[in-house]
Amino acid sequence: MNVRRLIPATAVAGVSALGLMAVSACTASGAAERTDDGRLQVVASFYPMQYLAERIGGDRVAVTTLTKPGVEPHDLELKPRQTAELNGAGLIISLRGVQPAVDKAIEQAAAPHKVDAADLTELRHFDGSGHDHDGHEGETEAEHAEHDHGTGDEAADPHLWLDPVKYAEVAEGVGAGFEKADPANADDYRKNTEALVAELTALDAEFEKGLEKASTRTFITTHSAFGYLAARYGLEQEGISGVGPESEPSPARIKELQEIAEKDKVTTVFFETLASDRTARTLADDTGLATDVLDPLEGITDKSRGDDYLQVMRANLAALQKALGAS
Repeated sequence: MNVRRLIPATAVAGVSALGLMAVSACTASGAAERTDDGRLQVVASFYPMQYLAERIGGDRVAVTTLTKPGVEPHDLELKPRQTAELNGAGLIISLRGVQPAVDKAIEQAAAPHKVDAADLTELRHFDGSGHDHDGHEGETEAEHAEHDHGTGDEAADPHLWLDPVKYAEVAEGVGAGFEKADPANADDYRKNTEALVAELTALDAEFEKGLEKASTRTFITTHSAFGYLAARYGLEQEGISGVGPESEPSPARIKELQEIAEKDKVTTVFFETLASDRTARTLADDTGLATDVLDPLEGITDKSRGDDYLQVMRANLAALQKALGAS
């Protein structure tokens, strides 16, 4: 079972400095690109980064996202217009490891400031089934970092935003990036960051309390995106596919999941909104289980159970409570 890892206070306190280190200036002057009405022009790679940009930037920024609602972000290919948006931005906010084509384009973009969320927190590694692959369960994040021998960002799970504590840590770093890119409005960015971090801290407390009395700690999901969430709250994620939502499970894996469902008293197979639910429904039918949505929050659509990150995360909590017997 994954064991919750706590981020030490020193790690959170140092995030602002870490965020400043993660911001790169690509021009000598460091001048930020702006809209006609004077707002900082910000480009976000996909929804979790867009949400941070909008919440922290507020009315001081104009945010554009590369991944439109309803588009599966992992396989996004950029159009020339989007490449131009990157080059014209004053600040780019992204998360390395989710979108290979976007990562490459951002690396080549001439924007004066860039923040990569992967540089703002320790990433973890989970195997194709969603299990902790680092082999250091029970450690703090700082202790884990001391044992991380550089298996590489390519193998790391990027779905850190599904852990409210890690997402708050990233928010601190993104806030520092805004202050660097637009120092004239630093006070506003700092206040907005503090408000968002407070909300994410409250969300973490809701998950902690809401899941503490679960009768089972195991859940099955089509997309192994919930490793960080499982590790945070002492749950066990069993993924039908790997970190990529379109991966096809082997017959042996399906048989293994059927055995796990019986042994661990699993009640529900979760699927998501932006990928096919065919495999989840087939497994559920074969094992007599229910199905439900557990949203990896890679995008907000009219199928989402909420209008923003916080609403959808609370819907995810309610779904987990019901499936795990904790409601």
